[in-house]
Amino acid sequence: MTPGTCPITGEDAVLVQEVSPGLLRGLWRRAFGVEPTPLPAGRIGVWRSPCGLVFFAPAEEGDGAFYEALYRRLDAGGRVRAAGRDRAEYPHAAARIRDGDAVLEVGAGAGAFARLVPGARYVGLDPNPGAYADRAADIRAESLAAHAAANPGAYDAAVAFQVIEHVADPLAFAADMARCVKPGGLLMLGAPVWPSAMTAIPDFVFNAPPHHLSWWSEAAMRALAARLGLVVEETRLLPPVQAQPLIHWMGRLAPIKAPPEGPWFAARRSWYASLAVSILLGRIAAALLPLPRNAAPMFVLLVARKP
Repeated sequence: MTPGTCPITGEDAVLVQEVSPGLLRGLWRRAFGVEPTPLPAGRIGVWRSPCGLVFFAPAEEGDGAFYEALYRRLDAGGRVRAAGRDRAEYPHAAARIRDGDAVLEVGAGAGAFARLVPGARYVGLDPNPGAYADRAADIRAESLAAHAAANPGAYDAAVAFQVIEHVADPLAFAADMARCVKPGGLLMLGAPVWPSAMTAIPDFVFNAPPHHLSWWSEAAMRALAARLGLVVEETRLLPPVQAQPLIHWMGRLAPIKAPPEGPWFAARRSWYASLAVSILLGRIAAALLPLPRNAAPMFVLLVARKP
């Protein structure tokens, strides 16, 4: 069996399992009522790299139609927008921004992070700047690659929160961000962490293509920084926040847990039933219970400085 290649380091990775596009398509349709486009025609490998990255290959990024349909379903009552205003990484990243700093945020959404750094000169990039009615910050519908080419070394800090797991080439993505940062500036990246409550939910397709294409760890974040020639100042594991309790409770209450080392997806009736029960119990718990103070980490934050 030919091993995959780690998209960060180029090392040979270990194949943990293969997943059929048909299984993912069925899970997306039943759990979220959306068509997952695009998906590769053949089986998709779930690989584990020596650096601590889990990734799907081959995998393609979700297209505009997929994300429009998904977030239309998820945003009933403004839940997605509310959660986007309270990410676990925000206070830790904002504490490192000084008044007057030029800050670039990639995948800015409605620009919620801008409100935490009011003294900064903030620019956000988002592929759909008209998607939110409450947008007030400087958000531009411009690709990261184009912005990096036009603005090398223009920023004191470049940040992206829960974005890198959605891209097919995380190294190129992070390299473009680093290109925007001046020497001595900061690159800060946040992502869901593996293993976590999210990866413990069997057949949880929200954590699979074409939505999530990679799963991150502290070691993987450090490997990414090393590959880019950045100096790591901190990697930090972060728990979920009160605005995003559902996945925590789903993972905690799922009758069947996916093993930390996989497999995570299978066409098994018991797993389908466990997923359905975890959704039901998770919604009840999220509505009635506060997050416990000792909630297990769900996100990882990298803070690295450009020499």
